[in-house]
Amino acid sequence: MMWYYLESYWLYLVIVGPALLFAIGAQIKVKSNFNKYSRVMSSRGLTGANAALQVLNFYGIHDVKIERVSGKLSDHYDPKTNVIRLSDEVFSSTSVAAIGVACHEAGHAAQHAQGYKPIKIRNAIVPVCNIGSTLGIPIALIGVFLNFGVLIDIGLALYALIAVFQFITLPVEFNASRRAVDVIGQTNILSEDEIVGTKKVLSAAAMTYVAALATSIANLLRFIILFGRGRRR
Repeated sequence: MMWYYLESYWLYLVIVGPALLFAIGAQIKVKSNFNKYSRVMSSRGLTGANAALQVLNFYGIHDVKIERVSGKLSDHYDPKTNVIRLSDEVFSSTSVAAIGVACHEAGHAAQHAQGYKPIKIRNAIVPVCNIGSTLGIPIALIGVFLNFGVLIDIGLALYALIAVFQFITLPVEFNASRRAVDVIGQTNILSEDEIVGTKKVLSAAAMTYVAALATSIANLLRFIILFGRGRRR
């Protein structure tokens, strides 16, 4: 199996390396924009929690709780408990960045309340994707060891579900940000000048999901090439 380790190393550098650099750059950008606009306070003085509540009220949603959670940029919406959890730097902050992040999470709550199809599809395939990420490559490796092509194909197909999940995630995240910006503008949560900063924060965050998709596709391509060669040995 020495050939596998050597070729895997070089394929990782050539194919996955650029995608990984893109992902690192996206993470740096989102942190930079968040830190920058965390220092810009909104003129109305609404906190992130208040802003998220306004988005929920805009959509007529009254059964979602908003809670504080520890961690940095650990903000998320939990559909199982119907709770929006906002980090310390978002929950009580009146910054343009905090309001954007909070309203984005409220946008996810609105997606669930309205039965937004992409998020329903994404949630439905999560269990299968978890299986694919765990067993896909081991199954393909067993197929190489046994020289059994069908098993290799099954393993790669399972692993490909990671890229499918990342692809479906894109419209979910972009739509949540669009909902956030639309409601912020319509309800005057922020002024027009302040919305510019919010858009930059959310756009940078969206690029991390694009980078995740690029990385998953690059890894899939690497394994297709690698196991394709292994099949011919």
